[in-house]
Amino acid sequence: MPSAAALRQKIEQALERRFPAALTPAPRTQPQLAPTGIADVDELLGGGLPVGAISEVIGPECSGRTSLALAFLGRCTHEGRVCAWVDVEDALDPESAAANGVRLKQLLWVRCGEKQRGQKKEGKPWGRLDQALRATDLLLHAGGFSAIVLDMGGMAAEYARRIPLATWFRFRQAAQRTRCTLIAIGQRACAQSSADLVLECNLVRASAESQTVLAGFSYEVRRERAREFADGEQEDRSQRKILPFTPALRLPDESGTGRRKPPVSTWSAAAAWDREKRA
Repeated sequence: MPSAAALRQKIEQALERRFPAALTPAPRTQPQLAPTGIADVDELLGGGLPVGAISEVIGPECSGRTSLALAFLGRCTHEGRVCAWVDVEDALDPESAAANGVRLKQLLWVRCGEKQRGQKKEGKPWGRLDQALRATDLLLHAGGFSAIVLDMGGMAAEYARRIPLATWFRFRQAAQRTRCTLIAIGQRACAQSSADLVLECNLVRASAESQTVLAGFSYEVRRERAREFADGEQEDRSQRKILPFTPALRLPDESGTGRRKPPVSTWSAAAAWDREKRA
């Protein structure tokens, strides 16, 4: 009985005139990388996030996942490129984005399921997620966006896992065609084989100089999974890096004065949160 390799060669020879290398997949090439704007993260990733692909940034709340995405958008917008933030839970704060270097004039903010901040969310969680997926699909296929963030960080992991794999495959194909970097923020990875990169963020420690001022954060960023390239080399899944930062954020006081809440996490100084200085 002929071996599988012999049968494959025979079939390819029979089809080579109509379908060259019909059973031989094209080799994977090293993707183009875009720097995140954080030197330590770029060193860990070998240059940055893959362009024209899906990158998942996962972790619990206050783990640095949102700030990592904001740092990346800050670098993109400062280079004159247009980005979008699809917000499932309406959790993004514009002041936090500006404090992390994002130029708001070049950021499209898609808010799902709410009319105004402070009002109750409209519809069930899956309804808001479905609205966000439709908006992401439209933005990806429209083109013109350097990066799109799908923020599902405030949604329970079971809802994100209900997203069909066909949806992620469609997003991946559109991102490749338009050369857009799609960042999916969530508690757990859910894009599976459609994601080129999975980063897991965790908070190591937070230090404070007083009861109201944060002196610094230390985050752990781990590269959970990455695709294999043409040379067959697969990136180390267990590689991790501790990232220290020293922001100056003012926490809400306990006297009920109504100060705005600080961002969930931050990578750089954000003096805009000091209301006395802003006044």
